[in-house]
Amino acid sequence: MVSKSPPPPPPSPSLLRRIVDFDTAISHRLYTLTHPILPYYFLKTLEISGDGFLFFPLILSLLLYPLAFSNTVNSNVLLINLLIGGVIDLLLIGPLKHVIRRARPVYNKNMFVSFSVDNWSFPSGHSSRVSMIATILYLYFDLIEEFVAQNENDLFVDYFMVIVIGWAATTAFSRVLLGRHFV
Repeated sequence: MVSKSPPPPPPSPSLLRRIVDFDTAISHRLYTLTHPILPYYFLKTLEISGDGFLFFPLILSLLLYPLAFSNTVNSNVLLINLLIGGVIDLLLIGPLKHVIRRARPVYNKNMFVSFSVDNWSFPSGHSSRVSMIATILYLYFDLIEEFVAQNENDLFVDYFMVIVIGWAATTAFSRVLLGRHFV
């Protein structure tokens, strides 16, 4: 008589699978906790502020408008660097999303209101774009400080980088709270 041995236990999930599951649970929990509290229009405004469909026309318009930033060479260099940074961001993030192919959260609501270029969640194009903008503005802070000082608005100069970094961080976090991305 042949005795049957019990089936082997299922393999434990890989470290990557456990991280993805944890990330999914945390993201869903944040979405669920903040959804009834934070106004949708505020999160949607942040989403639009980091959108490439606003960024590229705005930068191109400022570059082509002859009176933008008093048309100094330094301001044009800033705008050109923002434009180049935006193009590099697109060239890196787009293909990276298609290589990684992490789907958007299943609770992703109201996406039909937005124009989605792709179905992939990671990495976030909005988050990378606002981080790139904040970094370039930080690197050109002396130029911005000089420009704003001409208008005698010292309070704005004092808090400019706090505002920019706060905007970038809040916009990136809003992507999770809208259900567009995972943490």
